[in-house]
Amino acid sequence: MREITAEIQSWPIAGAFTISRGAKTEANVVVATVSQNGLTGRGECVPYARYDENEKDVVAAIKAQQPAISDGMSRAELQRVMPRGAARNALDCALWDLEAKLAGKPAWELAGLSAPRALTTAYTLSLASPGDMREAALAAAKCPILKLKLGHGGDDDLARVEAVRGGAPNSVLIVDANEGWKPEDVLPLAREFARLGVSLIEQPVPAKEDEVLRGIESPVPLCADESAHGLEGMKRLVGLYDFINVKLDKTGGLTEALAVIRCAKLRKLRVMVGCMVATSLAMAPAMLAAQQADYVDLDGPLLLAKDRAPSLRYEGSLVYPPERELWG
Repeated sequence: MREITAEIQSWPIAGAFTISRGAKTEANVVVATVSQNGLTGRGECVPYARYDENEKDVVAAIKAQQPAISDGMSRAELQRVMPRGAARNALDCALWDLEAKLAGKPAWELAGLSAPRALTTAYTLSLASPGDMREAALAAAKCPILKLKLGHGGDDDLARVEAVRGGAPNSVLIVDANEGWKPEDVLPLAREFARLGVSLIEQPVPAKEDEVLRGIESPVPLCADESAHGLEGMKRLVGLYDFINVKLDKTGGLTEALAVIRCAKLRKLRVMVGCMVATSLAMAPAMLAAQQADYVDLDGPLLLAKDRAPSLRYEGSLVYPPERELWG
């Protein structure tokens, strides 16, 4: 019989992590385990208030699946009985990990994927004043890809990007507004950012208002994050965005994330695989999805004061596939 556990963990962030919606100094995650025959699979998720999630409700939702898990519920069945989101992500990834252990095979092989390789991840700079972001960029100037958290548009965000470009003249720049801009900001800022060599603009306007992007000829590609969750609604994104940001907490686990990536490619949408601020246990399954991504943003553990052990191996901006002691 399979047994479930779920617990809340808190991991301090190095300094603070600030986006247009606010700041936090710790990453609160939920870790789910599924055990069978003396073996245990683990999965980690990040409940996100933006999607009306909190840690206690996620723990309760995971534990509520104990009867079905005991009866041998498969990952395919899990997709049908739980809504996508953080709780399903933790359980889905725990089941992948357990299945790999029970089969004595790596998760990538069970998924029918090629052996994973090391990938270059973006490194995120928190929202701050232009001067502070320039200093952060100078410290991170050797990172090949920098992702900038921006504010509410206008001259302030332009000044931030100009400051970062000055501090990191050779880095690829991705900017992320986290829904903070007004529709009228998109084209003027995109034109300025093109001049500054920005490669991607992520979620410029609120998801509920993003129809305003249809038909806009932005000189910088646009990427859906808060507008892109799972397979439902993918068709609508065509014509609004050039990229989608696939995060396991949004898709409800690795199972749907892999399906979303396949669907995106069929619809000629390019892919970023991203993360919340979390430990290596959350990044490990995302590494399998990220093998097929155009951009990888799996720097969550690099933003923490301390990661869990065992952890992923990071060498500068290069992140290596998980060892089986960690996951999969």
